[in-house]
Amino acid sequence: LWQMAPAFISILGGGVVSSPSLWRGNDRGGRCQYTFTVPSPVESSCPQTAGPEVEGLKARLGLLEALVSRLTAGDTGGPRTAGAESGLQEALNRVVGERNLLQGEKERLERELGGLQRRMEEMRRETEKLRNRPCPPHTSMVPPMSSSTFLPLFHLSLSLSPSLSLPLSLSLSLSLSLSLPLSLSDPGWEYRAPGFQELKAEVTEVPAPDVSEDNTGCGELLSVAEPVTHRKADNIAGKYGVWMQDPEAVSPYGPDMVWRIDTIGTEVRQMFGYEDMEQLSKGFPSKVLLLPELMESTGATLYRGCLYYQRRRSRTIIRYDLASESIAARRELPHAGFHGQYPYSWGGYTDIDLSVDEQGLWAVYSTSKAKGAIVISKLDPNTLEVKRSWETNIRKNSVANSFMICGRLYTVSSYAAPNTFINHMYDTASSQGKAVAIPFKNKYRYNCMIDYSLAQRKLFAWDNFHIVSYDLRLGRQRAD
Repeated sequence: LWQMAPAFISILGGGVVSSPSLWRGNDRGGRCQYTFTVPSPVESSCPQTAGPEVEGLKARLGLLEALVSRLTAGDTGGPRTAGAESGLQEALNRVVGERNLLQGEKERLERELGGLQRRMEEMRRETEKLRNRPCPPHTSMVPPMSSSTFLPLFHLSLSLSPSLSLPLSLSLSLSLSLSLPLSLSDPGWEYRAPGFQELKAEVTEVPAPDVSEDNTGCGELLSVAEPVTHRKADNIAGKYGVWMQDPEAVSPYGPDMVWRIDTIGTEVRQMFGYEDMEQLSKGFPSKVLLLPELMESTGATLYRGCLYYQRRRSRTIIRYDLASESIAARRELPHAGFHGQYPYSWGGYTDIDLSVDEQGLWAVYSTSKAKGAIVISKLDPNTLEVKRSWETNIRKNSVANSFMICGRLYTVSSYAAPNTFINHMYDTASSQGKAVAIPFKNKYRYNCMIDYSLAQRKLFAWDNFHIVSYDLRLGRQRAD
């Protein structure tokens, strides 16, 4: 404040004056008040009230006093306590983190908007081309009509195959004859009354597709049901997150235990445990664990009493033992991209995605050698060592998310479209991939986590503050 005194003196006095002074004291309301006194070299008393410049300076000084009061938390001049500084810094870090996340989301939405605008422009140009293209000359395929003779118009044979969900496929053959007045003469055709129709249908039984009714098979994914909502997060920290169950739970936690981690913020380390799905829906955790190392993104998973997750800003995988509440193993995933190098299309630093299925622990990621293509690695659950890897031709940032079922990788096309598709499947058993089109719904239009839950044989997802699950239908495992 003393550094600003010369400026105030120059403005108030209009020239060089002597003996300026500044007093500080509390006013009647208990607020700190600063008073400048500058003697006038000419006038002995104030002939009029202060001008607009002085009033403006007073207003600015009042704002400065309010800011100083907020920063010092009401301290009248003494040094701020370490607790106050820590609280302010923590609040600032949280606000900066949320601002960065919102800025990233804004940039992604702007990119999507630009893509949509380009597509609309292309469609507009194509429409103009079609409008300007001349229509081909129209020739009538029907001869002139006459009431003298009649001829069968057509014979139609149609085969219909219903969806795979029906127990039988139907083969329907239609034979349709219509009597229409035509100018053609056919002496072999006997005149009949107009409007005669004959319809024949044949139903043939065809073996139904090989589908597991009790959903205990390990064949390819056939369909995904509508999402079921279990809970909505209470605050901004729950916009993104991960939830899971241990398929091979270890004491002291039972098989019904459900775990949740909110992943918004710079320090992601709290893990909430619920006795069962009902307690999760009610929001009553029975256990809260504090992870010793910060976690990054939504790629964590549970297996055999341990949480497997990616350490923040690194390619290190951590195995955290829930019973002892300590780190049991750690290992770097060789050459894996991290912290935004090869994320899914929705972002969120989703470079390394860990999952568990019938065959064990998996990591889905990419490397500079793979040039952004998805790499699948089978991990040893104890040592975290890579047992074997597969390099696919699926660009990781072109898909919204992925999950493993029975050794097969499935990718989801969009994280925001309400009606999208599971669009790729890669089988590690045959090292072959193919395009698929299995309908999938993002009910709340921002799906940041999709994982296969071996414990319930369902998909678990985190969709824009909402914890949801999807029932699955798998085919039977084919005999080798």
